[in-house]
Amino acid sequence: MDGILVVEKPAGMTSHDVVARVRQLARQRKIGHAGTLDPLATGVLVLGLGKATRLLEYLTGQEKRYHAAVMLGQTTTTYDAEGEVVETYSGEWPARETVEAVLAQFRGEIEQRPPLFSAIKQKGERLYEKARRGETVDVPPRRVIIHELHLLRYEPPLLELDVRCSKGTYIRSLAHDVGAALGTGAFLAALRRTASGPFTIEQAHTLTEIEEAARKGQLANLLLPLGAGLETLPAIRLSAEEAQRLAHGQFIPAHTPLEGPVRALLGTNLAAIVRYDAQRKAWRPVKVFLKS
Repeated sequence: MDGILVVEKPAGMTSHDVVARVRQLARQRKIGHAGTLDPLATGVLVLGLGKATRLLEYLTGQEKRYHAAVMLGQTTTTYDAEGEVVETYSGEWPARETVEAVLAQFRGEIEQRPPLFSAIKQKGERLYEKARRGETVDVPPRRVIIHELHLLRYEPPLLELDVRCSKGTYIRSLAHDVGAALGTGAFLAALRRTASGPFTIEQAHTLTEIEEAARKGQLANLLLPLGAGLETLPAIRLSAEEAQRLAHGQFIPAHTPLEGPVRALLGTNLAAIVRYDAQRKAWRPVKVFLKS
């Protein structure tokens, strides 16, 4: 099977657990994902099956949207509900107007320091492995973009936020940093990814639905086509002859140069990903999905 499967990840499972389960159900090894979710988190997890695994690199960099529940009053080692409590606040809760003013500071391009308990590699080792040994590690901040940040609900000590952000943003760090700015401390109590790029929670299938479809031999019916989610990439239309040349790894003439990866379409189907070669003024095949 070749295509995109949008899964509604349940809490308690790692993204790898979900991939492993779908591999069993699909009876094929070639399956990958377009961006992990912590075990605590639920929601949209985008999987690529078969040939679609070769396209996941173009999906991982897309923006994400989350519904986050943030608990004020405590900080934890992991910045979420699974960590050990480090500090507890005993003062009065800030007014809603104060919370709104603090959230405004986090909109746009910001510097964010990832949690020490994260899968980021430093000198070939995951940070959480160093953290579990009690090592003090300097985690450099990174630039991320918070495109939207809305306060959905405020019932102290609970904040509910809607966040649309760039790749690489840690919502755990956002929760921690908002708590620090408010002076109360905070941790991420729950997280649900509602969108990953163009894929939304409304398109997502639960594992129960996937298992039922697999039992009936209808799992392929749940897949989105090869190239789904890449609509923001520029596209060129191929003739049958051009498609055959790409299938054999040959260059084809380019009439209009375009930047970055370009979709080469045969009819409505994705035939290849190509890039413009300025020296030859031609399209160079990068990933080809046609049979030669």
